Amino acid sequence: MEFSETDEHVALRQAVAAIAGKFGGEYYARKAAAHEPTSELWKALGEHGYIGINLPEDYGGGGAGLTELTIVCEETGAQGAPLLLLLVSSAICGEIIADYGTAEQRARWLPGLASGESRIVFAITEPDAGTNTHRLSTTATRDGADYLLSGRKYYISGVDVADAILVVARSGPDDADGRTRLSLFLVDTDAPGLTVEPLPVSVQVPERQFTLYLDDVRVPADRLIGGEGEGFGQVFHGLNPERITGAALCVGVGRYVLDRAAAYASTRTVWDVPVGAHQGVAHPLAEARIQVELAALMTRKAAWLHDQGLPAGEAANMAKYAAAEAALAAADAAIQTHGGNGLSAGYGLLPYWGLARLLRIAPVSREMVLNFVAQHTLGLPRSY
Repeated sequence: MEFSETDEHVALRQAVAAIAGKFGGEYYARKAAAHEPTSELWKALGEHGYIGINLPEDYGGGGAGLTELTIVCEETGAQGAPLLLLLVSSAICGEIIADYGTAEQRARWLPGLASGESRIVFAITEPDAGTNTHRLSTTATRDGADYLLSGRKYYISGVDVADAILVVARSGPDDADGRTRLSLFLVDTDAPGLTVEPLPVSVQVPERQFTLYLDDVRVPADRLIGGEGEGFGQVFHGLNPERITGAALCVGVGRYVLDRAAAYASTRTVWDVPVGAHQGVAHPLAEARIQVELAALMTRKAAWLHDQGLPAGEAANMAKYAAAEAALAAADAAIQTHGGNGLSAGYGLLPYWGLARLLRIAPVSREMVLNFVAQHTLGLPRSY
């Protein structure tokens, strides 16, 4: 095993950190409070080729892998400016289109994704299905040369800044083995019959959430990704990259808030000594740092497995679980270290707590990860 990073990865970290660091925590906190997209940072990273670093070179991408995209996600978070839509546009949608799209679809969509000039978001969640993909009720019905999509999607991130939505729909009766026949479609955000409603949330993050209503949205057959009914495998191929990059984002956020807390604890003096000299303050920060670094190791393993074409589901789930738990513990310890200042808008820590808390639920809840590990790793009877 080689635990030191290559010179290329070190240079990538430094380059991304230099760009994201110019924006930093104050920028992110301001955008999060206003629920405004971090478009300036997205554009800057795109211009330098980092938004699509994992996409094929033939279509303007960096030709690298998920390992490199996780570094981008981690370093933006470590500079206090995490980009949640990297998980969706670059990781899920970019990987699915690159792996399953036709030559025409790749030529149409990947250059914009690679440059950051366009974004595609992912619509799978429904109010009555949750994490049970088999219960999706959005349907895709063939109508001549087109498909008609009808249904409702819930908690869809970033529709306001996207050019298209990758919609998961039921495209026929279940197979004999009970597997749901799903298909994936690229739907324009301004398509007739598509209604987009903001979904108010209390958590402070720049990315806004939406409910989508699809009322016989007509989609040409050339917007179908892969073959009809083949979407189930495509979805789960895309979810591993989402979980891995989500873990990387959490690792970066954990490092950022702990650095902030350590700096504060080293300079904030009460009773003649810095508060960081007290073990009651120092130990929670040290414990959180250990959790973050352990999560970072599993995240790198999961990304490596994916890039090698090896089964990555177990590692991706474990990385996402560990990193979300670690980021939340780190944010909580950082806020506690600051005392009342931890709740002050001027110190800007609450948005990171909210983001970590969100990622403890999404893109897959900690409970479903535990179910996965219990069943597939430990061999216990399925509980759901």
